[in-house]
Amino acid sequence: MKKLLLIGCLFLSVKAFSQDNYEIQVYGSQTQAPHSSIFELHSNYTFVGEQNIVNGVRPSYHALHETLEVTTGVTKTFEIGFYLFSNYTSPYGYQFVGTHIRPRIMAPTEWHLPVGLSLSAEFGYQRPEYSDETWNFEIRPIIDKTIGKFYASFNPTLGIAIQSVEGNHTPVFEPNIKASYQFFKKAFLGIEYYGSQGPINNFYKLSNQSHAIYFAYDLTNVAQWELNIGPGWGLTKATDGFVFKILVGRRINWSRKNNAHHA
Repeated sequence: MKKLLLIGCLFLSVKAFSQDNYEIQVYGSQTQAPHSSIFELHSNYTFVGEQNIVNGVRPSYHALHETLEVTTGVTKTFEIGFYLFSNYTSPYGYQFVGTHIRPRIMAPTEWHLPVGLSLSAEFGYQRPEYSDETWNFEIRPIIDKTIGKFYASFNPTLGIAIQSVEGNHTPVFEPNIKASYQFFKKAFLGIEYYGSQGPINNFYKLSNQSHAIYFAYDLTNVAQWELNIGPGWGLTKATDGFVFKILVGRRINWSRKNNAHHA
């Protein structure tokens, strides 16, 4: 166990978060079951963050970010997710920020791979007051593994700006990592990492990179509900200093409802 945790820590190395904290989550490889959906509310509050307008983007300091995510399973290995982003920051009030769509495909269990494997693609728009990338595209490979009570997931994400202030379309490396352990029957406790080193052909110097560590609690063994809670700390000046996040999800099996109705 200690060796596994050490390996996880060695991987820990996010694009400057500023106003990008709308979905603070490391993905697992499993897709949503067909004929079912999960409704998730991602909420986080930035206690310590950017206090100035940068590249036209409003400050993240004391910002409440809320994202509604709805994901529906289409087949045993394919799902589609939809995001609606919103923000509340004084004195701007509650504001609509943008939307994304995210298809994801998973490697079938029949392949008997030694790890869980899936690929997510996300595309969408954010208002320029809240992101210096108004249109962007994300490619997120997802690799995860459970060994007894230990779980780890690695998302070596690439973010591509389609329309941005800088006008740079080179993919940016944005790795996410999760390592957790089931200490209790219905709870995992662990560490999550969110990072951004910069364009893949020219990483930023360390002070301009974004690195954040979160301590997270995850609810487990409760089929209908999802819960992920934790505080996070930025490790560089380019990262918001302290953020607290809460993710609540409710799963619904539509096939059961239809069967009950016809019965």
